[in-house]
Amino acid sequence: MRKFVTLVLIGGSLAMTACNTVRGVATDVNSAANCTENTMKGGRC
Repeated sequence: MRKFVTLVLIGGSLAMTACNTVRGVATDVNSAANCTENTMKGGRC
């Protein structure tokens, strides 16, 4: 039982970390898209 709880806690921690990473990537991609759009319109990043 103790090993099972440990595995569940480790798995949950890894899943939460992955979610934060995906959100960070989405933010970076959004920022790059905004920069590209501003540059195409003659603006700056």
